Amino acid sequence: MSSFTLSLGARFEGTYYTIAFFEDKNFQGRCHTCSADCPDLRSFFSRCNSIKVESGCWVLYEHPNYTGSQYVLSPGEYPDHQQWMGFNDSIKSCRCINNVYGKSWKILFYEKRDFQGQAAECVEDCPSIYEAFKFQEVHSSVVMDGAWVLYDQPNYHGHQYFLERGEYRNYTDWGATSPAVGSFRMITEF
Repeated sequence: MSSFTLSLGARFEGTYYTIAFFEDKNFQGRCHTCSADCPDLRSFFSRCNSIKVESGCWVLYEHPNYTGSQYVLSPGEYPDHQQWMGFNDSIKSCRCINNVYGKSWKILFYEKRDFQGQAAECVEDCPSIYEAFKFQEVHSSVVMDGAWVLYDQPNYHGHQYFLERGEYRNYTDWGATSPAVGSFRMITEF
């Protein structure tokens, strides 16, 4: 097994973050270890079928330059792409989620774009946005505190979207192709 290392020093408050990508399932085949954001992983591996997150939380993207389907992973082992709810074996860029988000979480959802319509304020995980707030769709959002993962289906399934502090005037701002939000959770483990 050959190993390639990109060490640009992702260090936040004395902590290094590390993730290892493997071309084959069960941590086999060519491996690439990363410790910093990388907008284009294509030169390091052609496919990704297993991952070990040694430290930190990471957002993985299906395409280069932080685009396409997103996957948020916390420390642990993922022996095949289905373990991180991957739709395929394509991981082409990654970002480290650092712990600058603090110890509190607060997000606002709006049923219409540009922060219009009915609003809902949340400070904890929600397995069903419809059951909790009767929203059919979420068109805009403001993250006041913390970092969050949105899922387009209830019970933390489907496409994932990483949201950090800031304003999202339309669902396309967080990378979604539709306003479907079925559930969401806080990112608490760094």
